Amino acid sequence: MDARVTDGVEGWIAQNREALWNDYLDLVRIPSVSAKPDHAEHVQRAAAWVAERCRRMGLENVEIWQEGGQPAVYADWLHAEGAPTIVIYAHFDVQPPEPLELWTSPPFEPTVRNNRVYARGASDDKAGLFISLAALEAWMRTEGRLPCNVRVFYEGEEEIGSPSLAAILAKHKGKLKGELVLSADGGMLFEDKPDVSLSTRGICKLEAILRTAAKDLHSGSFGGAIANAPLLLARLVATLHHDDGRVAVENFYDGVRETTDRDRADFAAVPFNETAFWREIGAHGIWGEANRSVLEKIWLRPTLEINGLWGGYQGEGSKTVLPCEAHVKITCRLVAGQDPAKVAAAVAAHLRAHCPALATLEIKSTGGGAGAYEIAADHPAIGAIEGVLEEVYGVRPFRSRLGGTLPLCAQFKSELGLDTIPMAFSTGDEDYHAPNEFFRVASFDRGLKAWARVFPALARMERPSPIDPAAE
Repeated sequence: MDARVTDGVEGWIAQNREALWNDYLDLVRIPSVSAKPDHAEHVQRAAAWVAERCRRMGLENVEIWQEGGQPAVYADWLHAEGAPTIVIYAHFDVQPPEPLELWTSPPFEPTVRNNRVYARGASDDKAGLFISLAALEAWMRTEGRLPCNVRVFYEGEEEIGSPSLAAILAKHKGKLKGELVLSADGGMLFEDKPDVSLSTRGICKLEAILRTAAKDLHSGSFGGAIANAPLLLARLVATLHHDDGRVAVENFYDGVRETTDRDRADFAAVPFNETAFWREIGAHGIWGEANRSVLEKIWLRPTLEINGLWGGYQGEGSKTVLPCEAHVKITCRLVAGQDPAKVAAAVAAHLRAHCPALATLEIKSTGGGAGAYEIAADHPAIGAIEGVLEEVYGVRPFRSRLGGTLPLCAQFKSELGLDTIPMAFSTGDEDYHAPNEFFRVASFDRGLKAWARVFPALARMERPSPIDPAAE
């Protein structure tokens, strides 16, 4: 691609930068919280906003897909003969903003402070979605075409585990074919040092309720003779890990590959300071498997975490009650080689086997499971994207992994044979999923430049061999 063409595209972005920024803020103002049924109309409104933007810039076949859950938006432009087809992914739903009292400014009134815009969804993932849209628009406005073929797929329920994704892929598989998924969801470790992620962890979830009696009881009349449910649950939960932090569940590590020398070389290239890491998060010490680095633990090893543990009286003051039940919520972050359903079943079997005879245990899945994903380190798109990021940042990118979960990655690989590479400009310190989420203004501008340049870079890459999932 002639550099003068790219300059023209970036020139259009520069000339329209204020308008683009204001449009991004308009999208952020929509309270598209997918977890709340009373916000369903706002998720629909966000879908309509995105679809209209696609139409306005000249993308074709714009559709809103509704397959039993929240909406998804599809559009395409497929006239670059001989060039690869890139599927662009992002999501326009956001996390609930609560607790509202911890926000410095209202969560859906984007506010700029210290070169950061604060709002729910400002980072995750409306920044990524809008940046990818704006880059497409810049090409269409200046050149009337794109350097490569593009299909956009923007969904409205990522924050609740993409429960409709399987149905969408089953019905619309033919419209999502290509050579690569470029995800505008994800993030980087540092604001000024780019990285390209090679894997994401999967997830499974479950909840357990332990009961010791038919009702809460007076602790004076019954205490000492009737088992205390929170106490027994605490003991049960403690059996899930060995003292060194290794998960004690039988068969939990089945399929987990060992860390390779290449993995360790990638870790060594990361400008990561373990001392600063502990200090910044206020941790009191090192936890987890012995003789493994922090990056290895959070990127390439599976975990079992207690996300909530409660029972009995939670209000002000004292209540002398003997609680009859207690609850625990558990999630496991999974790595390549692990099956979410098998891991959840193994955890449930462990809990049942170790449940005290004085109690009964109810276990239920809370949904949202997803497999882990890993891309081959020599995939041709990685080098193309690394080259773009090096031009924009002025430093060579390093290779990272995502400790979190992008449900689409494993599903796109298994259903469509498509690899996914995140190219998002959020960073882990931006408090997404927490009060006072923010996105850096500088990242908005870097993102626009990088996305404008990535399309010609991918058009020039060596075409990866297509994979037929049915043949695997």
